[in-house]
Amino acid sequence: MNYTSIFETIHHEIQPFAHLGQQATYIPALARVNPNQFGICLHTLEGETVALGDADVRFSIQSISKVFSLAMALHFEGENLWTRMGREPSGTTFNSLVQLEYEHGIPRNPLINAGALVTADVLLAHMDNPEEYFLEFLRTLAGTQEVCYNPEVAESEQSCGYMNAAIANLLKHYGNIRGDIDRVLHLYFMMCAVEMNCRELAQAFLPFANHQQPFGYAGITLTTSQIKRMNAIMQTCGFYDEAGEFSYLVGLPGKSGVGGGIAAICPSRYAIAVWSPRLNAKGNSILGMKALELFTTLTAESIF
Repeated sequence: MNYTSIFETIHHEIQPFAHLGQQATYIPALARVNPNQFGICLHTLEGETVALGDADVRFSIQSISKVFSLAMALHFEGENLWTRMGREPSGTTFNSLVQLEYEHGIPRNPLINAGALVTADVLLAHMDNPEEYFLEFLRTLAGTQEVCYNPEVAESEQSCGYMNAAIANLLKHYGNIRGDIDRVLHLYFMMCAVEMNCRELAQAFLPFANHQQPFGYAGITLTTSQIKRMNAIMQTCGFYDEAGEFSYLVGLPGKSGVGGGIAAICPSRYAIAVWSPRLNAKGNSILGMKALELFTTLTAESIF
């Protein structure tokens, strides 16, 4: 299949949408990002790589980091992890306090903010320096030591992270954060502030598409069954309260972030990452979603 030609067609077809939406202005550091950028990269399990546009520009992965922290938490806790969070779509905003209170401090899934904060608490319980371990895990997955986090972005999020602090305190009230709240928030903001480009992100997601090879990276090991279940959670919960729409339009397990990135996989085929900072009202990249919709349409490669 000529993926290069398909990417060029996609880039042409998405131009009418290029100036819709805006970047995540509620995080000061992200508000300063040039919104008129677009990059896309595909890595196949057969070793083919195709990229177009700003695929080498690093951006803040934000909530995409929740997939990696979930992988680490599953390594440490296994099925016990699900005693502290669910596996259902939220149906509400990713930072809902109302839902968390209604469900007595049990986050609906690990890919909303409450779930990711519990995951951070789990990592802190198992590691003395989870920040460094998290970076090493991502560097190993991406195949480069250049993956880092941006302290300015982390500090920017901390400076306006009142809702996340409220979620953490509510989780603590219900006993679902067991460590120090400030330490949990610090780790959470650091993970969100990691910067990667489309090439690195697609490479880092490729192992989640490979069900034939045991998952073992930087000391994190997962079974094929656990990887398949992570894919299921990405499919149903990976796009805030727009997961159903993404499944309908694109048909791939994946995760988005308010930095404008989207990473997705087709099991036993490929991983793909796309980035464009302009977001829709749900917090997902407008060009990213459109590009992936066109990609699975033109290739007829999705899970459906």
